[in-house]
Amino acid sequence: MNTDRKALWAVRQSALPTVVRPCPDCPGMRHRASGKIRVNANGKLLDVWLLLSCATCDRTSKAPVHERAHVSTLEPARLVAYETNDPAAVRELVMSASLAAKNRYRLDWTGTWELEARMPLYALDDPNPLPVRVRFELPAPVRVERLLQLGLGLSRAEVRRLVANGRIRLPFAPDAKAHQDFELTIHGPGSVDAAKHAKSLEVPDAEPTDPARIGLPPAPGRELPRRATATGTHQVDHVPSRMTRAAAVTVPR
Repeated sequence: MNTDRKALWAVRQSALPTVVRPCPDCPGMRHRASGKIRVNANGKLLDVWLLLSCATCDRTSKAPVHERAHVSTLEPARLVAYETNDPAAVRELVMSASLAAKNRYRLDWTGTWELEARMPLYALDDPNPLPVRVRFELPAPVRVERLLQLGLGLSRAEVRRLVANGRIRLPFAPDAKAHQDFELTIHGPGSVDAAKHAKSLEVPDAEPTDPARIGLPPAPGRELPRRATATGTHQVDHVPSRMTRAAAVTVPR
């Protein structure tokens, strides 16, 4: 059986995020990218703005990108992209977390992504582990358990049960939000049960045997355990097998 199989899940862009900030002309709070960038030159100093449109009243507003920047500080290719409203440049600016922080607005990523899950032929009861590589085409913060629901076609409760049982191994909690590439592993029930069995077979270092636990009299100066009776008989608890065998040895009186 091939144990080198891997799955690739890709978080694809389906739309640009919405800019959330107050509109000066109406109570609206949501703005969309207009697809345009404005460049204003004053000698060798440049001002660059990303143009946004209010989703309620369609008013155009500006989000500063560069202010009074010397023309030599911008790469020629980037300046051309700004001047020609290059879609890739618009996309980069709209998704920029640093630009959002600079202009004190929030990005709403709702409805901006979809999951493309490329899975080899695999059943959840397959004993071989399946590595899954998750790649992000956009920096949308996505809850990990939501990705698992979509990628595996399971309910939220089923996903949480598999994570709790060790069937799905994650680099972080399932309710965390990821926005960068990561890898997870899906384990079959056989491999998880085997791991638990191997762990249960690990025996800690044996402690020194208490003579009183195997029916021998205590060493001089040492009191009997509190479980011992007044007649010297002792109720022996369940102990590991080697102690049980030792208790069967006849001790000369």
